[in-house]
Amino acid sequence: MQATIKAERGLFSYPKYWAHCYGSAPFLPMSRAEMDELGWDSCDIILVTGDAYVDHPSFGMAIIGRLLEAHGFRVGIIAQPDWTNKNDFMKLGKPNLYYGVTAGNMDSMINRYTADKKLRHDDAYTPNNEGGKRPDRAVTVYSQRCREAYKDVPIIIGGIEASLRRIAHYDYWSEKVRRSVLFDAKADLLMFGNAERPLIEVTHRLAAGENIADITDVRGTAIIVKQALPEWQGVDSTSLDRPGKIDPIPSPYIMEPDCDGNNENKPDAETAVEAKPIVIQPAERRKPWENVYVKLPAFEVVRDNKILYAHANRILHQETNPGCARALLQRHGDRHIWINPPAMPLETEEMDAVFDLPYQRVPHPAYGKAKIPAYDMIRFSINIMRGCFGGCTFCSITEHEGRIIQSRSEDSIIREIEQIRDTVPGFTGVISDLGGPTANMYRLRCKSPKAEATCRRPSCVYPSICAHMDTDHTPTINLYRRARELPGIKKILIASGVRYDLAIEDPEYVKELALHHVGGYLKIAPEHTEDGPLSKMMKPGMGTYYRFKELFDKYSEEAGKQQYLIPYFIASHPGTSDEDMLALAIWLKENRFKLDQVQNFYPSPMATATTLYHTEVNSLRKVSKDSETVTSAKGEIHRRLHKAMLRYHDPKNFAQIRQALIKMGREDLIGRGPQHLVPPESADEKRQRAPKARGGERAMTKHTGFGKTNRPVKNRPTQNSSGSTRPNKGKRNESR
Repeated sequence: MQATIKAERGLFSYPKYWAHCYGSAPFLPMSRAEMDELGWDSCDIILVTGDAYVDHPSFGMAIIGRLLEAHGFRVGIIAQPDWTNKNDFMKLGKPNLYYGVTAGNMDSMINRYTADKKLRHDDAYTPNNEGGKRPDRAVTVYSQRCREAYKDVPIIIGGIEASLRRIAHYDYWSEKVRRSVLFDAKADLLMFGNAERPLIEVTHRLAAGENIADITDVRGTAIIVKQALPEWQGVDSTSLDRPGKIDPIPSPYIMEPDCDGNNENKPDAETAVEAKPIVIQPAERRKPWENVYVKLPAFEVVRDNKILYAHANRILHQETNPGCARALLQRHGDRHIWINPPAMPLETEEMDAVFDLPYQRVPHPAYGKAKIPAYDMIRFSINIMRGCFGGCTFCSITEHEGRIIQSRSEDSIIREIEQIRDTVPGFTGVISDLGGPTANMYRLRCKSPKAEATCRRPSCVYPSICAHMDTDHTPTINLYRRARELPGIKKILIASGVRYDLAIEDPEYVKELALHHVGGYLKIAPEHTEDGPLSKMMKPGMGTYYRFKELFDKYSEEAGKQQYLIPYFIASHPGTSDEDMLALAIWLKENRFKLDQVQNFYPSPMATATTLYHTEVNSLRKVSKDSETVTSAKGEIHRRLHKAMLRYHDPKNFAQIRQALIKMGREDLIGRGPQHLVPPESADEKRQRAPKARGGERAMTKHTGFGKTNRPVKNRPTQNSSGSTRPNKGKRNESR
């Protein structure tokens, strides 16, 4: 399906740079020795990344590197450098054009710390799962080392860490509002989103001799300026209306009315001369958002005023549709961050070309036999689309990849399956996933080109599915059927989460899924059972879940298969009270769910739910001093209580839950019957709590309930009322 919002220039329409004569490299070089083998005297671009270099289209640096190579540029990779000095940043020499810097596929802080701010000791994007191979705030640190290495070389930052910090943002780890990462990194330019289109434009302009300081007009980029660009007209953010209202488009065909019926000044019939027809040429009218920027409250203001922080974040999320987004301007001290409108999405042919680049689909040989867990997880999976129109407030996909779905063609996906089958070591005939941010948004789009180009709604499916939204899953069903018929393919699994409120709109898709593409378990994400937190997540109610479960169970039974849903739930999400968590725990108990793996809300930068968490103001509606207050579980003890309630069955949590139930006046839930949530205090627990004599003095033993770390029991499936199990299959990606 072709995009209705199109760029003025195609991604591959540029003439190739002169160095294209070198051809493509087996792997992008990581050392001078590899450069020598390729006959290179220097690199045009050096990419610095916090991940190990895996030449696979699921890794951002591989896509960017191969795309630049396809345009004729010589690209080197510095992966996971020693950031304590500049030496590693100089090992490939001085780049001719620029350094491209990213923290990697994950935000470095989310990669390094749990939702409870505890240090992780592993890193799935590092050989042998070794932790500590990237610094905190990697984009900033890497950029500073690049500047030390060659201070006159331009630095462009990108990836999810830079993308989600492009503006003043609340930082969960320091618990304060930080300025745009562009200031801290001291970089020349920031690219947000997937960034293929702005990257290619900027690179060709630099190669043509343009100074990076003069490149101010590229969509999908942010820069530091002294003042607003002169050709743009500013509008104050407080004058903008709520999301969902489409800006009026003035008609160029409206004519002045022919007076009011008064004929005094008209010629009479005798003197009148026959009028000649006049051809009216409609004037070119500028659309209301073209060359218009929004002046947001300054960094110093949003840092100190939570109401204005909530307002600024709300406006930011309104300006994400590339069809109608305005530029943004926010003052930081005596300078400003200027954020151009988002880049236009890739068309199907462009997506195909990006994924058809000559990836080796394996890690760089320098890693030898070391295992890279993130690669092992995705090496037999295929990304079929980008973007998400769900708008879940805790998720950053929309802020990074955009709301418009960008899909590959069926032929391109089939070619990649065949390539995996024929070339990837260890392939056994099972494709582990055909998906993306969600499993079932492939080729779904807005059916109205005008609405798609002008809509500012944060979600196309909440509070209900938009009438303009296409919910026909036929393209996905056809893809599944064609893929599983390929010779040598035994099974096509769907591991990406299914958006079940969309799936129930097309029961044939649910049937196809249940009959052929579930390996016993299917991941879905109700996230909660109560309307309060669900409304702050912008997620559908449980009635939708029950409808999907009914269809899934029906088609599984028809297929003669025992298949079960794996539900995900979030604890401590903004808008969730203790009573809400208790209601969810009771629901889990009644449905005999015993979760081995649970997730606490992680306030990632720029997500709407993070704004709710920080400001305690409901920015989902127009913000004012009278806005609804949103409560959040804050502090280690309170957040652990919410998490403990999801694991009500774990004896380590009994004391903590019991204490909370007493405080809430719900002692009726303490007991040993099926209607009870936790058992009474045992004799052993009483002995541990009792005062103990020591050296003539009396001392209390340390309380082992509140705040005790919950460690999931690994690889132990548990059963619900329908036989459903929930195995521990590794960490859930907490960057959502």
